Amino acid sequence: MDTMVFINLPVTDLDRSKSFYEALGYSVNEAFTDDTAACIVISPTIYLMVLTHAKFAEFTDKTIADTGAIEVINSLSAPSKDDVHRIVDAAVAAGGAEDRPETDLGFMFQRSFTDPDGHRWEYVWMDPQAAQDGPPAA
Repeated sequence: MDTMVFINLPVTDLDRSKSFYEALGYSVNEAFTDDTAACIVISPTIYLMVLTHAKFAEFTDKTIADTGAIEVINSLSAPSKDDVHRIVDAAVAAGGAEDRPETDLGFMFQRSFTDPDGHRWEYVWMDPQAAQDGPPAA
């Protein structure tokens, strides 16, 4: 079995979060969704768990971070530059905010946004040869 990744994020409005991520083209796994949490299927091995603050607090003794600060950037690859644009444009249209200018290094292209709760996401396309061999010499 391939390693599965579960990203867990606290959210203030579960229905808004589900709608937001569905607008990006992801689906909700209803078998792992209730009124406190939703399982967003990003790929067959990557899942986003959006949890109410009360539910998230069940998994930690620490204070939930204020999303006005940044602790992590969730970065995912996309199969093409067009897919990077499609996802980030959909995020902005669904209530997210593009928080940095796009970066185009030729062999790699990225854009980023914050979701309605302020969690930062970055989508990256990388030339397959550069992904294998590393970036080209400057």
